[in-house]
Amino acid sequence: MALAQAELVAGLLVGRHEGLTVEIVVVETTGDQITEVPLSVLGGQGIFAKGVQTAVLEGIADVAVHSAKDLPSTSPDGLVLCAIPERQDPADVLVGRSLAGLGPGATVATGSPRRKALLQSLRPDLEFVELRGNMATRLSVPGTGGVDAVVAAAAALQRLGRSAEIAERLDPEIFTPQVGQGAIGLEARLGGEAQVLLAAIDDPVAATCVAAERSFLVAIGAGCTVPAGAWCTAEGPSLTLRAVMADDEGPGLRRVRLTGTDPIALGHEAAVALGASQ
Repeated sequence: MALAQAELVAGLLVGRHEGLTVEIVVVETTGDQITEVPLSVLGGQGIFAKGVQTAVLEGIADVAVHSAKDLPSTSPDGLVLCAIPERQDPADVLVGRSLAGLGPGATVATGSPRRKALLQSLRPDLEFVELRGNMATRLSVPGTGGVDAVVAAAAALQRLGRSAEIAERLDPEIFTPQVGQGAIGLEARLGGEAQVLLAAIDDPVAATCVAAERSFLVAIGAGCTVPAGAWCTAEGPSLTLRAVMADDEGPGLRRVRLTGTDPIALGHEAAVALGASQ
């Protein structure tokens, strides 16, 4: 998945800058190395980003390519999140069986507290098991070991050319996505040449919407270990942000839908409305 995203970004850069040569530098992150431990134990957001960020800070690479949903809420000193290319589908999907096709007490594999909480709100009877590994490993799980379905990101299957395996797209109006899902986040050294080059492939609408979602993440002071999500869309200057958070006790969900024009203020307002502002 990471390689597919890096190749996509390389193609975008070459397409906008004639004569530019792009070399892909492969970095193995903590999240790649330790696959037997749940994400909530490892620390959630950041475990797939820090190794790549370090490579850029040390000059081994010029651009850090991330799934935006895996990014910590702030960049480390010396780096700047300087571009979000056009966003793909932010929705979650089921692979293996649709929600209606899952029998009573069926087992779904997911390592995401958010996905688990949202599925429990729709189907309290479902059982859950942890899911780690690369996309090929995850997509091979349904139908094995008692697992009936797995939850994945629609954009991941799109980028890998495996959309035909989707059993059901979960409506993001109800099944609120993870912050930044479907988007690629590009970091570079502050003030460096790469920052200028990346500006040419930034999508202002995607960047604004992801900024609103990340503002919500900052305001609640959370990462992957908290069952929360946010999804922003834009119509002209008007932004609509939907946010969700699971109650501390029980399977209930708190939701909010707000509109505004300032993405940072909107994200903070959503956190306050959910009683989660730090």
